Amino acid sequence: MKPYYIPLHIQLNRLFLRPAISTLFRILGRVKIFGKENIPLGKPYVIAINHISIFDPPLLVSFWPEPPEVIGAADVFKKKGQGLLLSMYGVIPVHRGDYDRVLLDKIMDILKSGRPLVIAPEGGRSHIPAMQRAMPGVGYIIEHAQVPVVPVGLVGTTEDFWQRATHGEKPPLEIRIGKPIIFPPITEKGAERREARQKNADLVMRHIAGLLPEEYHGVYAGQAVSTE
Repeated sequence: MKPYYIPLHIQLNRLFLRPAISTLFRILGRVKIFGKENIPLGKPYVIAINHISIFDPPLLVSFWPEPPEVIGAADVFKKKGQGLLLSMYGVIPVHRGDYDRVLLDKIMDILKSGRPLVIAPEGGRSHIPAMQRAMPGVGYIIEHAQVPVVPVGLVGTTEDFWQRATHGEKPPLEIRIGKPIIFPPITEKGAERREARQKNADLVMRHIAGLLPEEYHGVYAGQAVSTE
């Protein structure tokens, strides 16, 4: 295992970025956080979120009790403002739809080094509250890392949030944190192994759906895992 090293300038950036962004969100919206007791602090785990808009990752990261590592779409780095913030925080770029062995190895290094990692199983923004089906990538990570997955439902991060907030509405924002999910090892081979990965990815999304209002369930309507 390669030790995962966070450059000093990234560590320093995070010291001011996280409180600055969380303060901005509190000014613009009404932030509520539920389930912080479910976070296995100080241990490796995957944070799996629903992904509606560009507001999801900064909201999650700025309010999370410990600074997690994040993977994000490579094309976003090309956008001046967003790209700068991602680079300053140390977000790891991923090319959606491509098999990237180096990236997967880095993800394993992060988790085996004892750090949390944020991923969006849908593979990109849905642009609407309704969730899309998970990509199999999270299933691969679950299989090889063997760490808990903490499902998180984000509410209120719709694409019109900025417009509403800057017009004095102060929209509600919620971070709903579920209990960690522990997955048994996958023993299947070949096509059955791939099916098992997708099944695990779908189960993560069903747990996230259980934390969200029904209008957010999308393709997982009627499949939400109750959090009660």
